Amino acid sequence: MGIRKAKSKPTSNGNRPRNGASSSKAKPNATNLRTYSIPDYRLEHPNFTVRQRIEKDRLGHEHVRYEVEGDLNAPVPPIRDSKYLDKKQCIEIYRWMLLNRKMEVALENLYKQGKVVGGVYFGLGQEACSCASAYALDEDDWFAPMIRNQGSLLVRGFAASDTMMQYMAKADSPTKGRDGTSHFGDIERRNMVSPISMLGDLIPVMAGVALGARLQGRNLAVMTYIGDGGQSTGVTYEGINFAAVQNLGLVLFVESNLWAYSTPSELQYRCKDLAERAIGYGIPGVIVDGTDACQVYDAAHEAVDRAHRGEGPTLIEAKMMRMKGHAIHDAASYVPKPMFEFWKKRDPIARFENYLVREKKWLTAKENEELIASVETEIEAERETAVNSPMPTPESAEGGVYCEDGCHEIKPKYGAPKVKKGTSTFKQTEAAVHLR
Repeated sequence: MGIRKAKSKPTSNGNRPRNGASSSKAKPNATNLRTYSIPDYRLEHPNFTVRQRIEKDRLGHEHVRYEVEGDLNAPVPPIRDSKYLDKKQCIEIYRWMLLNRKMEVALENLYKQGKVVGGVYFGLGQEACSCASAYALDEDDWFAPMIRNQGSLLVRGFAASDTMMQYMAKADSPTKGRDGTSHFGDIERRNMVSPISMLGDLIPVMAGVALGARLQGRNLAVMTYIGDGGQSTGVTYEGINFAAVQNLGLVLFVESNLWAYSTPSELQYRCKDLAERAIGYGIPGVIVDGTDACQVYDAAHEAVDRAHRGEGPTLIEAKMMRMKGHAIHDAASYVPKPMFEFWKKRDPIARFENYLVREKKWLTAKENEELIASVETEIEAERETAVNSPMPTPESAEGGVYCEDGCHEIKPKYGAPKVKKGTSTFKQTEAAVHLR
């Protein structure tokens, strides 16, 4: 005869509704009801999934490949009209996006000509996110781009030749040839913090920039980016949480581009939308179509305004597709071709061109051709500047390694820190006891 076990008490662990509300059995009152919402401004919600398949070849060796399932023939949605942008501003963003695309094409050609030192990272398909987000910042605001945000550098005042020379390790590059990728910034004029290769580490750094500005009496917006893969790192959580607790003006773009190198989103996190994670931090979360410049700008504009009012951080998830591999050495053969075909129809530049020329009629076909031609002329001139820049001399490698003669004295940028002066004196205490 089996022993009858005592019935365990019910527990709420693992049984709470995901929206934060109390269970249906609990009596509703003011203390146990919470409501969360994540605004989703997209005009389309792609309905497909990526599944992993393991196949064996004739020799019995296993190979992993991915298949995509779902509606891949959905029509391309229109661009959502911006609540804030006017005709002139839309055309300006479009031009930055074109410049971004043409610069990366030139970089790819330079790489194939053997003129690039190391690899090249592209933001193909992500130009709307990079350019429109940076366009929403005020001059005093700070930003920290990642490897696919080269468009934001252009918007904030860097020349295309700066990026080209940096990849070519030229003497006139921002790092004077000491680095061959994107590790450069400008904290003096452009308020740019250099990218950090350890993904997620820029988030607490930018929270620190916002805190430093506040101590000097300023509420600033500080914008940075993270991919869906990098968003899973521990330092990302720590940085966002710190910004949330301290109510700092962090504007974080999660560039949800479907692949963390060769890992699809379905195999790296369970939640449907990464913006849902904002709920856990107690901050606003927003979802936008990352290929729609107007949606990106509006979300960034509102987040920047919140930061300026001292209302804390915002997490913006921009959904799109990384249209090339992780870097130029990655052919992205692991991506199912139908996915590339689906997102190619949603090219952010082609969509914005159609919006400006055919829908809004803010550009005639001739004006558009002239604009494209002017961008191509500019990029060609920038390419020539980069190619003709000399390589650094060997003896120059000795300089700039250590701080020499106060080469970059750090001073408060906005005024003396506003902190309370203590009145108590230091008291000597007993030494700490170390137990073995």
